[in-house]
Amino acid sequence: MPQTTQSQVPRVGFVSLGCPKALVDSERILSQLRVEGYAIVGGYADADLVVVNTCGFIDAAVEESLDAIGEALNENGKVIVTGCLGAKPGVVEAAHPQVLAVTGPQRYEEVLDAVHTYLPPRRDPFTDLLPPGGLKLTPRHYAYLKIAEGCNHKCRFCIIPSMRGLLASRPVGDVLREAEALVSAGVRELLVISQDTSAYGSDIKFKPDLWRGGLVRSHVQDLARALGQLGVWVRMHYVYPYPHVDKLVELMAEGTILPYLDVPFQHGSADVLEAMRRPAHAENTLARVSKWREICPDLALRSTFMVGFPGETERDFEILLDFLTEAQIDRAGCFEYSAVDGASANDLPDAVPDTVKAERLERFMAHQSAISTARLATKVGLSMPVIVDEIDDELGAIGRTEANAPEVDGQVIITDGHLLTPGEIVEATIDDADEHDLYAHVSLDDDWD
Repeated sequence: MPQTTQSQVPRVGFVSLGCPKALVDSERILSQLRVEGYAIVGGYADADLVVVNTCGFIDAAVEESLDAIGEALNENGKVIVTGCLGAKPGVVEAAHPQVLAVTGPQRYEEVLDAVHTYLPPRRDPFTDLLPPGGLKLTPRHYAYLKIAEGCNHKCRFCIIPSMRGLLASRPVGDVLREAEALVSAGVRELLVISQDTSAYGSDIKFKPDLWRGGLVRSHVQDLARALGQLGVWVRMHYVYPYPHVDKLVELMAEGTILPYLDVPFQHGSADVLEAMRRPAHAENTLARVSKWREICPDLALRSTFMVGFPGETERDFEILLDFLTEAQIDRAGCFEYSAVDGASANDLPDAVPDTVKAERLERFMAHQSAISTARLATKVGLSMPVIVDEIDDELGAIGRTEANAPEVDGQVIITDGHLLTPGEIVEATIDDADEHDLYAHVSLDDDWD
């Protein structure tokens, strides 16, 4: 096991699992560790201690987190656990009693205290440096911007409020100053995230804050308008379909923020949504989607859905497929319902058999694939901006259009883009499309540099 001497810089390894909100938590912990003089290393063998930021939303995530903890223990031996699964320390300690400490989500100070206990920092004001914008786990040209913690909803399948608490919005001035620091550090795309982005500021009565000599309300619309002044792509995630989102879509039509909405619809059947206790389930969601597309014809919609919720009938599932067709969802993820320890849905009758859930998931993905393929085919022949994420020696440049978020959506393969650089935004002509990705070229002058 690595040994730290007084002359060595203490080295921390880090494993970050789960959603982008957890990723932001990891970045905050890493940034503070770096401020305190810790070195962040990429391998178990090089680390004096490993922190594992876990996910615990569904059974598969719990299993992945426990496996990651076990791997870190086997490879290093000194492990601190934090994150959503850390809200259930008994689960972690029963599986891995050797862990040094277990803390829950957003418990930044507790994580740092545990690191200080088992790997004391070596203070050196001349070497304890932090890059502008903090340490990031994403590529340099994009970053997640978390605007709130927690959630006020009581969805029956979800235990997020019990793990992360009720909605707690950040002051808008703090959010905007963080965004400015990120842009100054080279970020070209800001991905706005929270558990319920459209509810931002409601818990603090949309309290205004000072920014650039004026007052800005802590409201998602005002925040979006201010972020749009920074000259970078601004992408909105986890937006619920409330009526005031119409105004947000108007900003997209104006070009202030990207014409992209990540809306967790979860289902298309009113009966299932009511059983789930989803917010806004009484709204005529399809009519709202139609209005959004009327306001902003270029709007791209992504969403997540669940099949096999207790009581879901074959008719409910067919309504869901019809919803996909009518809403023309550009990108959709889907997962089978599974019981989560502590969720009230566990007590509901009429469980859907596993074989039926698996069959519905397969049908869902096939149905959505046809929709995605048809929508992408309409892009062939168009010229559109693409942000470059990486360069592949064989494929060329790999990037995304305004309609695609990193990790969760499709890509654009620019076949002649080998000389481009990550973070660059270029105008590309779409040559071809398949069910997930686009293929394009850029016209480069012979003397292009």
